[in-house]
Amino acid sequence: MADAFDSLRPRCRGRVLTPAEDGYEEVRQVWNGSIQRRPAAILQCVGAADVLAGVRFAAERGLTLAVRAGGHNVAGLGTCEGGLVLDLRALQGVWIDPGSKRARVQTGVTWGTFDHEAQALGLATVGGIMSTTGVAGFTLGGGVGWLTRRFGAACDSLRSVDLVTAAGHPLSVDAESHPDLFWALRGGGGNFGVATALEFDLHEVGPEVIAGPVVYPLEQARDVLAGWAEAVPSLPDEAMSVAVLRTAPPDPPFPVPLRGQPVLSLSMMWTGNPDSADAALRPLRALGRPAVDAVGPKQYTAVQASQDPYWTPGAQNYWKADYLSGLDEAAIATLVEAAAAFTSPGSDIKLAALGGALARTPEDAAAYGHRDAAILLNINTRWDSADSSTDHVGWTRALWTELHRLATGVYVNFLGDEGDNRIIQAYGEDKYRRLAEIKARWDPANLFHVNQNIQPATAASAAEAGLAPSTEGAPTA
Repeated sequence: MADAFDSLRPRCRGRVLTPAEDGYEEVRQVWNGSIQRRPAAILQCVGAADVLAGVRFAAERGLTLAVRAGGHNVAGLGTCEGGLVLDLRALQGVWIDPGSKRARVQTGVTWGTFDHEAQALGLATVGGIMSTTGVAGFTLGGGVGWLTRRFGAACDSLRSVDLVTAAGHPLSVDAESHPDLFWALRGGGGNFGVATALEFDLHEVGPEVIAGPVVYPLEQARDVLAGWAEAVPSLPDEAMSVAVLRTAPPDPPFPVPLRGQPVLSLSMMWTGNPDSADAALRPLRALGRPAVDAVGPKQYTAVQASQDPYWTPGAQNYWKADYLSGLDEAAIATLVEAAAAFTSPGSDIKLAALGGALARTPEDAAAYGHRDAAILLNINTRWDSADSSTDHVGWTRALWTELHRLATGVYVNFLGDEGDNRIIQAYGEDKYRRLAEIKARWDPANLFHVNQNIQPATAASAAEAGLAPSTEGAPTA
């Protein structure tokens, strides 16, 4: 099979790695150690021309094609078995324009790199809660982070995308040039092409914010979680909070008596006027009798990177997630009981309070949806590779099943390999139908299917919607 890629090599500046070559084993690994796939080749793209060559090569030969940017996806969608992987991690350009408050970012960039550049000028856009997450995959799937209540989803600050289409054509996509495709890219993930660069609006944030956790022993968790769920809908947009049930690590600010024990941590960030932080965060910080309150002035970049040590690559990971309408007494009891029975000290349960600007943005503004959800639940189960997965996966599924009655949908970035129905739930039937019609125009053969896949509408349904397969700018012979 290696010989099959000899004709690709002269078309690229980047290296084409096959299984027999040095470096392949290291390069093929993705963040989730549970995913062990062996692509036939990995093209380490060093520019958009390499992406063009890779897409055209895969289409010509009918190869399975996967696209890796940050590689942080829990489902391992940045790799494939027996096909071609476009590895975009070398695309590391970040350009900040303080005058227009715009950023242009290549798609190998992680949030740590982006924030390093933007925060030098006191600017930011909506990023993840870890600095190692890739900018591109996070944004194209919607993007929920510390700035979401103030500025919406990451895709709401997206202004244009440089895309390589299934026809092997480079295309600049924005709201004026290709409105339907731009709508689909903001939440529809990698279904419509390979993004090589993204342009964002920037916002004045930092470099210093008010942030940190308030930590409670588990015996207080029921009352504190109930108070948190009641308080967060009334928070100002500048405040964001994530309630985390976890095993306390052996690090500050967790007090020594609680280390190794299940705890509740109310993490929060205030990005408004520092003088208003105490009053704004008081409803959260006044709950219960905390073992420690570590909220205070911190560098925004430090907060963004604070969870990185606990989510390094290589461990086994299994997630289940939902948007929730809220938390009732039974749900809180279920959460606390599950935390008391963690199967691994690396696991946690995150509950992110939504609302604010996210909820005020019209539902039809982008493919990303479920803007009316109150809480984003993510059950993150993580264990050592030597352990059997049975207990860990069983614990996760049991907890998710108990809470699913409160579900209003699911966040596509947190989906595992869960089937077509869950993908439809991520968008709702009407949005999914529109996405399928746009997919039928831009990728009728479903070349880009190693993702949370949106099936192209049938020829009949696409024609009924007035859409024909796009050959715009297709490469000439």
